[in-house]
Amino acid sequence: MQSVLLAMASIILAGMAWRLWLGAEHAERIRGVLAGAVYQLFLPALVLHVLWSTPVDLNTLRIPVVAAAAVLGSMMLAYLMYGRVLSDRTNHAAVGALLLASAFGNFTYLGLPVLTQTFGEWSQFIAIQFDLLASTPLLFTVGILLARHYGKADDGHPFLDLLRVPAIWAASFGLLFSSLHLEAPAWLEQALRTLGSAVIPLMLLSVGMALRWQAGWLARAPMLLPMLGLQLFVMPLIAWALCRALGVPEQLLAPMVIEAAMPCMVLGLVICDRFRLDASLYAEAVTVSTLLSFLTLPLWLHWLSRDLPALSG
Repeated sequence: MQSVLLAMASIILAGMAWRLWLGAEHAERIRGVLAGAVYQLFLPALVLHVLWSTPVDLNTLRIPVVAAAAVLGSMMLAYLMYGRVLSDRTNHAAVGALLLASAFGNFTYLGLPVLTQTFGEWSQFIAIQFDLLASTPLLFTVGILLARHYGKADDGHPFLDLLRVPAIWAASFGLLFSSLHLEAPAWLEQALRTLGSAVIPLMLLSVGMALRWQAGWLARAPMLLPMLGLQLFVMPLIAWALCRALGVPEQLLAPMVIEAAMPCMVLGLVICDRFRLDASLYAEAVTVSTLLSFLTLPLWLHWLSRDLPALSG
């Protein structure tokens, strides 16, 4: 996994260097275009291709159940920490940002490349189902309600926001076509595969361009410690325990735990800006958790290789 992470880290570092070279304002515009292309076109094509070719079976239910439990479990623990224990030290806008950072991982933008490069293309459906069948619906319902509570409400509706996510529609059609055992025409399958091949490098570049430091970050760093523990250690532990309880096949267990160990998602920056949460604190959470994940992910894989003899072999 070390060579895989080094390869991905080099692309992320290239994105960071590109941001410095362009300047923050210009880099944000370019990142917005790249992220928009991935969000609107390339990712839906990959999702449709992967889920269309993946059988609909019991694992199609197990994966989102594990993902939902990991997200909601981490969110509840974060609420106990930030909303109760540390509420007198943390303002409302910061609490909302930290709750989002603690619960919603970068399951697609980083999880998809990590699983693909570590386990192979066959594991892509795990990242996609983990995110689009559980995390994303929770983000646009529970997550948006939390952001409204701790920030400033707008006129949008969470369920309408969810329906505007192109990858959700792609996942729905992919699962439908797979369950009906429809065969994709060769030209369409090749087109979807070609479009989908652009997702991973563009995602990694976008992640690198999103990482940034804010003035005064050192004073705020202690506030991130509970979030880092939840995101990088507790969530994958919840996923591992539930995978064992649900009888998830050993071939899927390691990718699901690694998927749950992703750092906090970049998309949360948009939500923080929209609802006037502490976007600077959230950006630091993204940066620190992403950098630390390049140390914690190999630790999880090493532990899983000892727990799963087939993986170590």
